[in-house]
Amino acid sequence: MSQVTTLTNRFFTLWSLIKRSLRGDEYDYTKGSIRQAIILLAIPMILELSLESVFAVVDMFFVGKLGENAIATVGLTESVAAIVYSIAIGLSAAATAMVARRTGEKNEEEASHAGAQTIILSLLITILISTIGIVYAADILRLMGANADVVRDGAIFTRILLGGSVVIILIFLINGIFRGAGNAAIAMRSLWIASICNIVFCPIFIYGLGPFQGFGLKGAAIATTIGRGIGVCYQVYHLRRGTSNIRMRLSHFKLDWTLLKTSIKIGWPATFQFLIASGSWIVLAALVAQSGGTSATAGYQVALRNVVFFILPAWGLSNAAATLVGQNLGAKQPERAERSVLLTARYNAIFMTAVMLLFVCFAGPIIGVYTNDFAVHKTGTLALRIIACGYSFYGVGMVMAQALNGAGDTKTATLINLFGFWIFQIPFAFFLTKWANMGATGSFISIPVAESLMAVASFIFFKRGKWKTVVV
Repeated sequence: MSQVTTLTNRFFTLWSLIKRSLRGDEYDYTKGSIRQAIILLAIPMILELSLESVFAVVDMFFVGKLGENAIATVGLTESVAAIVYSIAIGLSAAATAMVARRTGEKNEEEASHAGAQTIILSLLITILISTIGIVYAADILRLMGANADVVRDGAIFTRILLGGSVVIILIFLINGIFRGAGNAAIAMRSLWIASICNIVFCPIFIYGLGPFQGFGLKGAAIATTIGRGIGVCYQVYHLRRGTSNIRMRLSHFKLDWTLLKTSIKIGWPATFQFLIASGSWIVLAALVAQSGGTSATAGYQVALRNVVFFILPAWGLSNAAATLVGQNLGAKQPERAERSVLLTARYNAIFMTAVMLLFVCFAGPIIGVYTNDFAVHKTGTLALRIIACGYSFYGVGMVMAQALNGAGDTKTATLINLFGFWIFQIPFAFFLTKWANMGATGSFISIPVAESLMAVASFIFFKRGKWKTVVV
């Protein structure tokens, strides 16, 4: 009877924590139970990035009905848009590190000021990205290896999506500010709103509704951009209104060159870190297109949508480690920061192992949800199974990388990515694809091998502890 009572009490304790995390109740993450701190931060962060992954899956689901050219367009554009995501995530990492450190020091005014300066920096960068996307949309698709039909049908999609990159960058960046402050529930809700809008708008703008005529592939880009834009409006409302320890005023947006330099110092390696990864994915996508053609590209991109769907929630759990590291270093508790990371890594590895088993066993039915084309389905199933083999390592590696970023040690994580992706993965993929005559399968194999090696390297650097001495 006592065992039943114990289990019941644990259930209600967990349920209470879940409700608190979803409400966004205030909590001091530098004190008390580390397990509770992880749960309170991780649940909304996991849901936040789960909903971000819904964007890619929803687009692919509706666009998949338009044929393989449309699928290839979305896939190739998203591969290039990964550069935009990389910049957004890099800036977000800087925002999280700075805001978390000031929050741990209990300096709420400086936390808001630091967040505002990262927003200024992001807007300046966005002008350049949007201009390139609008002017060179067709050339970008050609560079990615798209054939003439894909370029003809898909340039407008690419132009709208990249031209509206301001909402991509802001939704990531501002959520990084909220996460650094420990306000993960607000970040989660902004993605809920954006994702729900995207789900509603996608079929309407693609296929039409009643007398309203849809726009086809172009409609998918319009729906996604508007959905994210609504999410950004929600974020700005809470920044201005003031929630918990973040409240931005116009005075916070007065140029502060010292903080801007700090943002750049932390942000450029973080941005480069993810650009390295994105660049590697672009090269692999081009390799698949060259060695397997449009069908292989379509299958690979469908597989990647499912990979991203589960990697982003795991990344959400990793973001909890970044916040805990930043706040506890700010509170002068480096050992608590280290314990938080190791426990988070254990949870993430368990989750990713479960996903690996799901993908290996049920890859065929999962890919079948998106396409019934035999060639596309065959390639997608193979890609999903191979990529999933490294999931347990992914889980540990991404936590370690985010922990380093949360401490402001973005250079170490960047160097690991540089060696892992560009010095190892790309040459290895070329060797398997071209010289070993494995075709697209060679590119697939290079992914789990490289990611697993980088996970081991990240763990080694984390245990060395240099990140504990970084000043932000």
